Amino acid sequence: MTDTSFRFQSGFPKIGIRPTIDGRRKGVRESLEEQTMNMAIATAKLLSEHLRYPNGEPVECIIADSCIGGVAEAAACADKFAKSGVGVSITVTPCWCYGTETMDMDPHIPKAVWGFNGTERPGAVYLAAVLSGYAQKGLPAFGIYGEHVQDAGDTNVPEDVQGKLIGFAKAALAVAYMKGKSYLSMGSVSMGIAGSIVNDTFFQEYLGMRNEYIDMTEYVRRMDEHIYDPAEFEKALAWVKENCIEGPDNNREELQQSREKKDKDWETVVKMTQIARDLMVGNPKLAELGFGEEALGHNAIVSGFQGQRQWTDHFPNGDFLESILNSSFDWNGIRAPYIVATENDSLNGAVMLFGYLLTNTAQIFADVRTYWSPESVERVTGFKLDNDAENGVLHLINSGSATLDGTGEQSKDGKPVMKPFWDISEEEAQKCLDATSWRPANTEYFRGGGYSSDFMTRGGMPMTMSRINLVKGIGPVLQIAEGYTVDLPAHVHDALDQRTDPTWPTTWFAPVITGEGSFRSVYEVMNNWGANHGSISYGHIGADLITLASMLRIPVNMHNVAEERIFRPRAWGLFGTAELESADFRACQNFGPIYK
Repeated sequence: MTDTSFRFQSGFPKIGIRPTIDGRRKGVRESLEEQTMNMAIATAKLLSEHLRYPNGEPVECIIADSCIGGVAEAAACADKFAKSGVGVSITVTPCWCYGTETMDMDPHIPKAVWGFNGTERPGAVYLAAVLSGYAQKGLPAFGIYGEHVQDAGDTNVPEDVQGKLIGFAKAALAVAYMKGKSYLSMGSVSMGIAGSIVNDTFFQEYLGMRNEYIDMTEYVRRMDEHIYDPAEFEKALAWVKENCIEGPDNNREELQQSREKKDKDWETVVKMTQIARDLMVGNPKLAELGFGEEALGHNAIVSGFQGQRQWTDHFPNGDFLESILNSSFDWNGIRAPYIVATENDSLNGAVMLFGYLLTNTAQIFADVRTYWSPESVERVTGFKLDNDAENGVLHLINSGSATLDGTGEQSKDGKPVMKPFWDISEEEAQKCLDATSWRPANTEYFRGGGYSSDFMTRGGMPMTMSRINLVKGIGPVLQIAEGYTVDLPAHVHDALDQRTDPTWPTTWFAPVITGEGSFRSVYEVMNNWGANHGSISYGHIGADLITLASMLRIPVNMHNVAEERIFRPRAWGLFGTAELESADFRACQNFGPIYK
């Protein structure tokens, strides 16, 4: 049977911890060795306890063999890190050190420096000096400095320092893990959507990724020539029949397809799901079947399926394959989600990948379809919106491709959540399946048939909607909106849902309004959203997205994250401290994409 762990065979980047020290011997260095190394050990312990790789294993940290007092030890550390697969660099010190002699000079590895706030030795002085050096050399680094003074013998990591170490490491690991992986374009441009014009310069220079492409006829070839695991197909089809509830057919009677065609579509969409996954990450079972080339896959951590219209005018749509792969479970059990963008919207796929790598949870792909003002809702339904929805809601809905985790049927402390796969129980996975019906596709849109998932996301979940847009002359920009999912009474949901396509999954989303800029109102959020799609991630992760964007030199043009939560490289402050959004644009333009 298919080995779903095959996708993680190349391993994961490690975090390198660099304890730097005052190099003066005969008393100074010797008095600091233990304290400095203990800082490194405490940092490694903190990160390994709080962060996990996408396969669920704890993050691994590598500590330099010795404290770094000068360039020779810095070089030895760099050599060790290179051989150990380190992709993230954190320098720690309680004291003054020789800045340009001890700094990490690798331009492609995200780096941070924690300078201990103590009075016995000037850790803060080194922090300021080395960050100045990083800025002067064009190597932006994050500065971490605790608010409160600690005693020299204190081995605790203060809470504010913990937050910055974890936030930095989480984003930096995402940067490191993307490097060298692929975006797989399955098909080409869908219905003239600009995001599905895959921009290889963006992926190469900003994310360090390569682009792979297949024509959708590859699906036909693999189905016709049986290039898929037949045993898995039989298992999958039986699982689908048992767990995937077929919903009502909304098509006009003359457009409804026969039972025979619908049953055949189920077989086809299951095969399409297997094939999409195998194209992304490979499948050793195919080699056993004599398909060695196909067994390798395309080393893709994210992909997009064009579907409309060339495929869907003739074959079943891709909604099932997208929904199931984006979910944290299938016929092989509970596993890490795959990231697949609808309509091959590579820019939405990229930001889905960001959200996934920062949270290890599945991502909802949706159209940002409609702003419903309180007045409009009341006019149409007679219901007055309240609580989180009092300022209006956004109707997030697309052609049945959202992750089933997005039902909100997983729970923690009695509240709906979306979890990393290792925390999801069999019962929770089943609840997500039971809350989803599979509606025969709208054949006016999808002439080839197929099935679209249909559910309504439970309210009360903190969520973050994000999107990358490409702007000629600027490059990529990121927009972020934190908010909450909303429960609407059934009759209100039905009245609003029937006005669009009720065969698709709905998430009612209320952005948090700040009263300023694009967040003066929910209307302004909708009015300023840069594209027709958005990625919705569980939790308020806007600060993490901003940190990640700064590492990739992607400016953020719209967000509702409180200023005190924002963490960027120290050099960003040198571009201005009063207008942070403008400074972000200037810094990103100045330093340029990380892999250019």
